[in-house]
Amino acid sequence: MPDLKAAQDAALTLLDSLIDRATAQGAEAADAVLFESTSVEASCRLGKPEDLQRSESRDVGLRVLMGKCQSFVSSGDTTPQALDDLVERAVAMARVAPEDPYCGLADADLLAADIPELDLADTTPEPDAQTLIDRALATEAAARAVDGVTNSEGAEAGWGSGVVALRTSTGFRRAYATTNIGLGVSVVAGEGTGMERDYEFTSARHMADLDDPDAVGRAAGERAVKRLNPRKVDSGQVPVVFDPRVSNSLLGHFAGAINGAAVARGTSFLKDKLGEKVFSDTVSIVDDPHRKRGLRSKPFDGEGVANRRCELASNGTLNQWLLDCAAARQLGLTTTGHASRGTASPPSPSTSNLYMEPGAVSRDDLIGAIDNGFYITELIGFGVNGVTGDYSRGAAGYWIENGALAFPVSELTIAGNLKDMFQAITPADDLAFKYSTNAPTLRVDGMTVAGA
Repeated sequence: MPDLKAAQDAALTLLDSLIDRATAQGAEAADAVLFESTSVEASCRLGKPEDLQRSESRDVGLRVLMGKCQSFVSSGDTTPQALDDLVERAVAMARVAPEDPYCGLADADLLAADIPELDLADTTPEPDAQTLIDRALATEAAARAVDGVTNSEGAEAGWGSGVVALRTSTGFRRAYATTNIGLGVSVVAGEGTGMERDYEFTSARHMADLDDPDAVGRAAGERAVKRLNPRKVDSGQVPVVFDPRVSNSLLGHFAGAINGAAVARGTSFLKDKLGEKVFSDTVSIVDDPHRKRGLRSKPFDGEGVANRRCELASNGTLNQWLLDCAAARQLGLTTTGHASRGTASPPSPSTSNLYMEPGAVSRDDLIGAIDNGFYITELIGFGVNGVTGDYSRGAAGYWIENGALAFPVSELTIAGNLKDMFQAITPADDLAFKYSTNAPTLRVDGMTVAGA
């Protein structure tokens, strides 16, 4: 297990030197970010180990500002000479860069002062290679043991740790550490042209929160078998139910539509909807960067701004945009602490742990009220227009008859407009935090389903 505290201290010391060098060479303002990671991954297929990989990386990025001009330079080489060259290039580029009236560091009064403890790093020892191999083998074995499973695309087990550090010339100087543990498997059921595949995975910050390999494997196998012998259905307008494996995609489209950069450009179908009803009364949506052990938790945003839990929509009403400093300046607003950051580009707005709050109806009751409809477990393609909200995607899952899942279906297309779909959403009460973006089972009435 790497010494993550020592790694944080070393990262901040390195960024101190970058900022000092940049200001010494004439930078009016600057910030620097460092991402350091270690990962190990083992894979197997058909009961035999197949691959074992370990990677280590350290990337640093420097932003230099001269008035309303800015430049970005990044490097994976952190030797003294490489850092000298990086600073020299960044300062020279900023002197000739075109003006950006909205660029700049965060105001000092917006910077995070009280850093929450989010328990993002597991202190248990790094698992050895054999442990990861054994987990992958056990997961695949459980999946292959399901009656009807005929082949495997393999299983993987992985572990990773990382450090994120940010330093600004305005005095912000913070770092935090993370760990990530994962396990997944994909298997095939059936024979010949009648084969179907499905998968299952689990991921967490801490080993103790990871699902059991046997449970993961069984779920993948049972899902694959259940998809065998899909039928065709006639086209029409019916209620559509999104399984939690795909319902979170609707939240992703919502997040894109309230991204301050898209709103400022006028390229969002929700650009004029702030303060208005965009969902049904039963829908509330939250972004919580301070969720303990959250997969996308972070104690401050990519510009060092204090972040917080935000109710983006409450009882159907859109409350705020996702803003970083640049988007906020362009819209005449204040950043909401949603800046995300890489090493080679400017910050941009992004969500953290985004989720839709659960509704008051059970999944079974949500489905039970449908005489004829479509339960979706897989979405295919990216036919979504962020400007108009037009929505069209391939889908597979199960047909609903008389309030129950009747038979598997595939090669269908669902279509609608996100503005109408959002208004027609009814959430179930089965929210679970499995992904970085989470939603319960969702029913959307009146969608067009194109079949045979």
